[in-house]
Amino acid sequence: MYRTLIATETLAEHLDGSWAIVDCRDDLRDEQWGVEQYRAAHIPGAVYASLSHDLSATPTASGGRHPLPSLEALEATCGRLGIGPGVQVVAYDTETGMFASRLWWMLRYLGHDAVAVLDGGWSKWMNEGRPSQAGEGTRPAASFVARPRPHMRVDAEDVERRLGDPARLLVDARAPERYEGRVEPLDRAAGHIPGAVNHPYRSTLTEDGTMQPVERLRAGFRRSMGDRSADQVVMYCGSGVSACLSLLAMEHAGLQGATLYPESWSGWSNEGTRPVKTGPLP
Repeated sequence: MYRTLIATETLAEHLDGSWAIVDCRDDLRDEQWGVEQYRAAHIPGAVYASLSHDLSATPTASGGRHPLPSLEALEATCGRLGIGPGVQVVAYDTETGMFASRLWWMLRYLGHDAVAVLDGGWSKWMNEGRPSQAGEGTRPAASFVARPRPHMRVDAEDVERRLGDPARLLVDARAPERYEGRVEPLDRAAGHIPGAVNHPYRSTLTEDGTMQPVERLRAGFRRSMGDRSADQVVMYCGSGVSACLSLLAMEHAGLQGATLYPESWSGWSNEGTRPVKTGPLP
């Protein structure tokens, strides 16, 4: 069972349909881009999952830009993608794994542990000259029963109630300029949740989009965490997507137990009533 990352050479040996391969390519500026890229060429046997239509519900003010779908909707999506009990799932996107890690986190939240993200994604697959196919791929539908793990997520009320709690560490996975409030291209307000530290999700990646070595990942997170343990960490980002890549990196580095604030900054800042901090952390 593969639970965090999987190498391209390993996936290439399992293109017989026994694994569920899910193409998660997306573009936050153009929700049609991903499916168009998928139809043009994808890993043989892969099916497509859209961030906007499959991995998110309709945006709301409190739920942020990419709210989690209902359990019933997630069960239906997983069943349509051919994900049954014990089936190994491999998710991929263009390169970084940001969108693929959203599916990774969601499946784990639903109780399905046999899921991994393709390290280096579609870019690495194609750069190595591996096979592809065009058109719409399908898998036989499966029966998926969610066994949710509520301890893997927190809501805004919980975050606000525990602001300043030394037993919790909020980690903001966005770029420094968004964390500090110098720019905000997407959400209502600029800045970060008071007390949060900044650990950009891109710092977990190498220049070619593959994950950093385990030792470097662990050292980086340890610097951000200080003397806290991984199960004291709550990760957030702009809308609950790139934070999943940071959680994947933590898990891959052996730092287990961190939770996700799915609504993230877009949900926190949209209502305009919660505290906001700007500037670098002192």
